[in-house]
Amino acid sequence: MKKRSSLYFVAVLGSVFLVCNVISSCGKSFYFAGRTLPPSGVLQRVMVAEQNPSAFSSGALPFVDAYYDIRHPYNASGGQLEINGYSGKLPLTIQNMPEQQIGAVYGQGDGSLALVSYAQEKISATVAIPGSLSSSTEGVPYNGVFISRDLSFVYAANPASHIISVVDRTNGASLTLNLPNAYGISVNPGGTIALVFIQNATQAANHSDVVSAGNPDPDPTSFAVYSVVRLTQAEQTAAINNPNYVDPVYHVKAQDCEPQKQPTWCVFPVSTGASATFDHPIKAVFSPDGTTAYVINCGPECGGTTASLTAIPLTAGSINTGSTGASGIALGAQSTIPIPNGSTNAIFNGNTLYVAGQQLQASSGLFAGYLTILNTPANTITGSWSISDGLHNRMVFADDNTLWIGSSQCNQGVRYQQAQAGASVRFGCITMFNTANNTATIDAYLGDGTGIAAVQGLHKVYTTEGGQIYIYNTTSMTSLDNSNVIIAGTAIDCAYMDAGTDDDNTIY
Repeated sequence: MKKRSSLYFVAVLGSVFLVCNVISSCGKSFYFAGRTLPPSGVLQRVMVAEQNPSAFSSGALPFVDAYYDIRHPYNASGGQLEINGYSGKLPLTIQNMPEQQIGAVYGQGDGSLALVSYAQEKISATVAIPGSLSSSTEGVPYNGVFISRDLSFVYAANPASHIISVVDRTNGASLTLNLPNAYGISVNPGGTIALVFIQNATQAANHSDVVSAGNPDPDPTSFAVYSVVRLTQAEQTAAINNPNYVDPVYHVKAQDCEPQKQPTWCVFPVSTGASATFDHPIKAVFSPDGTTAYVINCGPECGGTTASLTAIPLTAGSINTGSTGASGIALGAQSTIPIPNGSTNAIFNGNTLYVAGQQLQASSGLFAGYLTILNTPANTITGSWSISDGLHNRMVFADDNTLWIGSSQCNQGVRYQQAQAGASVRFGCITMFNTANNTATIDAYLGDGTGIAAVQGLHKVYTTEGGQIYIYNTTSMTSLDNSNVIIAGTAIDCAYMDAGTDDDNTIY
C-alpha cells in the first residue's frame, strides 16, 4: 500500500512539473520560440489600431485575448487590455513583426511611428519622421512608411511634400530626398531594397538611367519607379555638392542626393529593359527566395492602360556592395506579365503568387473584383476567380488553406449594382478564398475591410470592417461572437501579435 502511494505521489509530482513548464504561474518567463511572456499573461493577442476612442484621445492600441475573444483578462470582470504609453494620433497601419516581438504603428494624425514592444505590451520608442508625413485611408495601397526588420532604418514617402524621408536609427540621423509625386514605398524583408513609386506614372521599355555613349545625359525625373540607396564612404566623398551624382562603378545617375554638403543617401531611377514597362505602379512584393521584386502595375484601375506585374531581378551586380540599409543602386526591370483581371495587391505562397485587383466591365462601366493565380517560374496564369469588389489593400493566409482579402469601397462595384437590382449577391469587403479547391466566399457588407489578422492554430481570423472588430472561423467563414471585443472608437487595422512568423503581415 505504501509502495503504491509513493508511486502515485511521484506521478502527481511529475504531472505538476509538466504543467508548470507550460503555464506562466509556475515561473516560466517565455512561452514560444524563446519569446518573453508578456505582462498580461495572454498568449493569443490581437492588437487593434483604434481611432478616436474617446473625447480625450484620438488614438489607442487595445488588444484582445483571441483565444477567449474578450478584451479583458480571463476570469476578471474589468481591466481592459491595452498597449501602455501610446500617444499617437489616428493610428492607421500596423507593421506586424512578431518574430522581433515588435509592431510599428503609423499615426496619420501626427505622422508618428510608434514601436510597440510585444514582450512588454508598451511603447518602446517613437520615431520622428522628417517631412511631416501624412496619409489617408483611401490610398492604394497603405504603403507610405516602413521600418526595416532589424529596426535600423525607416523609409517613408510623402506625396504632399514630394519627398522621401529616411531615418537612420543606428547613427541617429534623418533626412529627406526630393522626388516629385512619390506616394508609395515597399521594402524587402532583408532591408536591402527600398522601392518608391510615382503617382499616376508610366514608363516605356528601354528607358534607362545608365550613362553611356547612347544615353549620355538621362533625365532622372522621367521614371516611374525609384530605389533609395545608402552610399558607401567613397561614394559619399565623390557625391559632395552633386545631387545628380553619377556613380563611377554602376554608371547610374541619381535623381537626388542628400545632404548635399556630404551626401549619405541618393535616390536612383529603376531602368526598364526591352520587355519591361511600368503602368501606374503602386507597390512591390518580393519572391520568397529574395531574388525578384514584382512591381504591381495598377493599370486601368488607377487610370492607366494595362494591369500587370513587372519583374526586377535582385542580383549581386545590382546591389551597392559595402553599404548597409537599402542598396539597390543599379536595378533594371526585365519583363512584364499582363494581369487582365486587375492588379492592386499580391501575396506569395511558395512559387505561387495570388494577385487581387479589379477589371472594368464594359456593360456597366463599373469595376469587378478578381483574384488571379500566377505560376511565377513559368510566368503563366493558372486561373482567375471572382472576389469582393473594391480597392484590395489586405491579403493574409490563415488556417484551413484559406487566403483572406480585404478591400475598401466594395459598395461601388458590380456586385453592389447587382444586389440593388434584386439579385441575391453578397457585396461585402472581405473574401475568404480556399486555396485547396479554389472557391471564394464573400461576407455581407459591413463597411470597408481595412484590417485582417489570422490567428494561427485557432481556425479564426479577426477583421476590422466599417470601423468595428469582427471574428470569423476559417472553415466556412461563419461569424463568431464579437460582442466582447467591440470598441468605442473606430477600428482601422489589426495584427496578430503572437504569430509564428512575420509572414502574418500584409504590409511588407
